Amino acid sequence: MLHTRRDFGKLVLAAIPGTGAVAAGEPHSVYGGVQIGVIAPYSFRGLPNDADSTLKNLLQIGFSSTELQSSMVETFAGMPAVSLGRGAGRGTVTPEQEAARKTVKDWRLSTSMDKFKALRKMYNDAGVTIYAFKIVAGQPAFTAEEYDYAFNVVEALGANQLTMEIPLTNGVPEGSVTKLVGETAARRKIMVGYHAHAQLKPPATMWDEALTQSKYNGINFDMGHYVANTNLSAIPFIQKHHERITSMHLKDRKFNAGPATPFGDGDAQVAEVLRLMKREKYPFPASIEFEYQVPAGSDVMAEIGKCMKFCQETLA
Repeated sequence: MLHTRRDFGKLVLAAIPGTGAVAAGEPHSVYGGVQIGVIAPYSFRGLPNDADSTLKNLLQIGFSSTELQSSMVETFAGMPAVSLGRGAGRGTVTPEQEAARKTVKDWRLSTSMDKFKALRKMYNDAGVTIYAFKIVAGQPAFTAEEYDYAFNVVEALGANQLTMEIPLTNGVPEGSVTKLVGETAARRKIMVGYHAHAQLKPPATMWDEALTQSKYNGINFDMGHYVANTNLSAIPFIQKHHERITSMHLKDRKFNAGPATPFGDGDAQVAEVLRLMKREKYPFPASIEFEYQVPAGSDVMAEIGKCMKFCQETLA
């Protein structure tokens, strides 16, 4: 059953103390002028990841905004359930993968935007806005027509940005792809934010070429990956590039490619970054990305609630 009325907000039956969740009310996750969101459904790992379940999880914590991944969004919209295989589109592609790839492409280029608009309404009616549509890492490179489709989805969801992994060949950004995407983004007047993982090394120059190719090419900045893989504070990078950061993944990690940790226990200076955003009035959202190991006796929802409470108290 699809919930399309604001009454969905009343499904919040177990608000987590200290977070933004309010039983029988609308969610609110803007603190000190800083928009706190979450990348979903990834952060709710181990839990049902369909559109209804993800919305219920967002409401239970109190998120009023989110970055949604294409796997869940496209499943909701009716994308055929085919397997593209690990690393599809990279290196050798089997005939089965090629057939699956064509099935997905044909669907993308022919599907109506009505289901995406219905998803937007479902979330908006519950008080949750969608600010980013993320093309999930590992899927095949899009064609030019599919990038147009992706921006159509961004518009249908009411988002203001497309996010995606920065395209790489042997660890080097593919300038031809970021040029194509940047030109499409400029034509559509929608920002695209490129995300990087462990490829980061000091100095972090992964985005340099893309940023020169189009003013609509931006950075989907992951402060945890940056700190862990450069052994540098993220603050100077954020200060330098804040005008091109479309959104930021908020997580704590240890230096030297260390593990993710609860907020405040690592080297990423989460509190200092949040205070910087508040002080400088940076407009981009900070998306909680829950990755650390769930402690014994706890669960994913409780830990995400702690992340939200950390943000709330830091920005009070």
